Amino acid sequence: MPEQTPESTPLMRKPLSFVRRSNKLKPSYQRAWDAALGRELLDVPHGERDTSVAEGFTIDWRAEYGRTAPMIVEIGSGSGEAVAHAAAQNPDTDFLAIEVYRPGAAQLAARLRREGLSNVRVACLDAVEVLDKLIPAGHLAELWLFFPDPWHKTKHKKRRLVQPPFVSKVARVLQEGGRWRLATDWSDYAVQMREVISASDAFTNPHAGERAGEESALTEVRLGDLDARSLGKEPHPLPLEEALDTAGGWAPRFEGRTQTDFEAKALAVGRRIFDLTFQRTHSTS
Repeated sequence: MPEQTPESTPLMRKPLSFVRRSNKLKPSYQRAWDAALGRELLDVPHGERDTSVAEGFTIDWRAEYGRTAPMIVEIGSGSGEAVAHAAAQNPDTDFLAIEVYRPGAAQLAARLRREGLSNVRVACLDAVEVLDKLIPAGHLAELWLFFPDPWHKTKHKKRRLVQPPFVSKVARVLQEGGRWRLATDWSDYAVQMREVISASDAFTNPHAGERAGEESALTEVRLGDLDARSLGKEPHPLPLEEALDTAGGWAPRFEGRTQTDFEAKALAVGRRIFDLTFQRTHSTS
């Protein structure tokens, strides 16, 4: 067997936080993609994967939007219900929608054209690559992460996006005082988000201690094992003393997050929605 050099040794990659389903575009989506590429849809040279960003490539965001304005990034925009609504309500803010699923990105680009929204760009790229390579330090006013894949099976939890390394990446791109807004319908992931981000010195929770105890949606979920019920599984409710969420820290529903079809379906099967907001406090070293 030939000796492996550092150059020939396969790189060990961390698991991605997403799995791309069929990315084949039907004709109408392909037309939307082609029309938007280089306009609403960023035309970014990719690296080894088609969701990665080529080394050395950068974007001048002032030139891209034709102005200097606060910038918000939404990760996992889907077909764009939330970001399109927010962009229409906030014309003085620039939005970047990150969506790895090509049909979703094409739908969003078509929506932006149809609704005449010039303050949104779409990146069909890995969010980690975008934060690392395309967003300057302290550039963002806010970052939104609404209903990311919960990877609820124990063996898959390592794929969840909100992990300590990702928290550091978000801290780098947010300006001081900037907000990281999150929402999930999976209670276990909500707890992980709360714990992992709270452990960072770069963030504070302006709602620390709020909506705790019997007022907490987490307590309600645990008492009825609502997550299991929503999946059609046998529930295993916890007694009150074990179910009680003494920490709280949940934010009120973010008014800027319109209810999407996904959220409506989650509510229809009995799930609860958890909102979290964290504020960027200290500069990274």
